Amino acid sequence: MVKDNATPENLAKATTEEIKRINPLIPMKAKVTKIIEETPDVKTFYISKEENGQMVVPFHTAPGQLAMLSLPGVGEAMFSATDAPDHLQLSIKKVGTLTDELHEIVPGQTVGIRGPYGNGFPMDQIKGKNVLFIAGGIGLAPVRTAVRYCVDHRDDFAKLHLVYGSRSPADLVFQYDLFETWPAVRDFQVSVTVDRGDDNWKGNVGFVPAFLEELKPNPDNTVCIICGPPIMIKFTLGILDKLGFTAENVITTLEMRMKCGIGKCGRCNIGSCYICLDGPVFTLAEMKKMPNEY
Repeated sequence: MVKDNATPENLAKATTEEIKRINPLIPMKAKVTKIIEETPDVKTFYISKEENGQMVVPFHTAPGQLAMLSLPGVGEAMFSATDAPDHLQLSIKKVGTLTDELHEIVPGQTVGIRGPYGNGFPMDQIKGKNVLFIAGGIGLAPVRTAVRYCVDHRDDFAKLHLVYGSRSPADLVFQYDLFETWPAVRDFQVSVTVDRGDDNWKGNVGFVPAFLEELKPNPDNTVCIICGPPIMIKFTLGILDKLGFTAENVITTLEMRMKCGIGKCGRCNIGSCYICLDGPVFTLAEMKKMPNEY
């Protein structure tokens, strides 16, 4: 047990839980062990922590939870995370100063990591139901954590259906899952669309809301998990309502509003609700009770 002060000597010896107790805003040191280039501007980072001579997962996450990733001297930001026995996976789109720097690092780089944060998707509550996943662009990253849970616990859920769209074929993330892994899963329909096709694209061309309306998924005994650009979500919610989905059965995540992760900075509050403490996952019914600030 280390003493309750954040000296370098204490932090070097501290376990994950002890670091949180000393100061929950201090990241632990971890290492990037592998990087996958998903698209020209999206990479997936495998991050592990060395413990007793072995590389282990820094902490475990539930579907929909997040991790704070940091580069010393550059900054930190919150990203959707999924875990394996020896690593966390964070898929990051290149959109600004920190993410630009992250896209330049190579395996072996030391980074800071803390978490997990957020309530996650209510997977236990939706067991036995059909699950409709809807995602746009990098919004597939948080949705993918729920998809993977359903695939890993396939017998706990009824039919699965993913509707996913991106700007172009080159912008489709996790193509190995979209076109190989998930279509091979029992009772799992994968529907992919792009805003603009190219000479090699043989799939659907069109925006996600219009594509969803064409597909006409059945709302009976179905829960929808949705994440993507705000404009996509806005028009998709209208289509879901038109198709008969109730607000209680539509689930989304407001993770983009999160900053510190522990309810201290006030950046994520909507009225009296703190996204990092009360969310970031909410049903549409819960969101309708919030002030119109999101």
